[in-house]
Amino acid sequence: MDQKSCIETLNNIKIFTGNANPDLAERVCDYLSIPLGRAEVGKFPDGEIDVKVDEDVRGADVFIVQPTSPPVNENLAELLIMMDCFKRASSARITAVLPYYGYARKDRKDEGRVPITAKLVANIITKAGADRLLTIDLHAAQIQGFFDIPVDHIFAFPVLSEYFKSLGLEDLMVVSPDVGGIKIARSYSRKLDIRMAIVDKRRIGPTEIEVGFVIGDVKGKNVIIMDDLIATAGSICEAAKVLKEKGVKDIYVGATHAVLCGPAVERLSNSPIKELVITDTIPLTEQTRTLGSKLKVLSVAGLVGEAIKRIHTNSSISSMFKEC
Repeated sequence: MDQKSCIETLNNIKIFTGNANPDLAERVCDYLSIPLGRAEVGKFPDGEIDVKVDEDVRGADVFIVQPTSPPVNENLAELLIMMDCFKRASSARITAVLPYYGYARKDRKDEGRVPITAKLVANIITKAGADRLLTIDLHAAQIQGFFDIPVDHIFAFPVLSEYFKSLGLEDLMVVSPDVGGIKIARSYSRKLDIRMAIVDKRRIGPTEIEVGFVIGDVKGKNVIIMDDLIATAGSICEAAKVLKEKGVKDIYVGATHAVLCGPAVERLSNSPIKELVITDTIPLTEQTRTLGSKLKVLSVAGLVGEAIKRIHTNSSISSMFKEC
């Protein structure tokens, strides 16, 4: 589709963003060859969030690009207030585009007297006015069922796998950092036509893990450890340490969401990992940038932009991943 045809097809679409990841929103608009919607998202002197949309959105198909990444509560509040604003401005449809869905870890009640925050946030987003949700690599796929509105769950798999394929690495193997990541690792194993291994771990606290053993022969291999997100990097760095002890050569890590909080950057800097490959679902902090040449950032703007275009034109999104 040429640029003129694309603009004609998307003539009633408007994309806006809060302060969570405006750079990604700009790149999505560049992909779609449309301007970013004009809106002011600021604060009152007491810290309350204030929103003013500076263009007509009556009858428009509105998409709000706003990952609920740190600061999580502030970014979530911006999203909710923006949706209320567009709903009251008579937008035809509001799609919340959350490249990263925060509060996803608590997706079940695994012990007494704990909340299910993934469900609570789903309820709040829907109540605030979202007609649809677009997100990337949910921490748990069942979170889609927490919504009573359509959810388009897309994957960064094509972006990450193409990068690793372009490296032309020999003796390559993909590794899941735990049993829960087997499905992700299997996808990359199939796409890259390589074998896979699993690092067995046991969680002994909210931020502490204990690595047991490695399932699979990794000696003499270049390995890619794949995960959906990296928070404190404890699991990834412990897995890398054990793999190095097992005789692997170079260690690469791929992840969609680089939360990288607490001691994450320090741990990654001191780890035997050669390269950390992440996407731009979450903006980089200044501390994260200190990883320098050890860090590679890939953009998911094309994926998000294509998904937005298909939602707007009522086209298939699943066909984007038919080979995955």
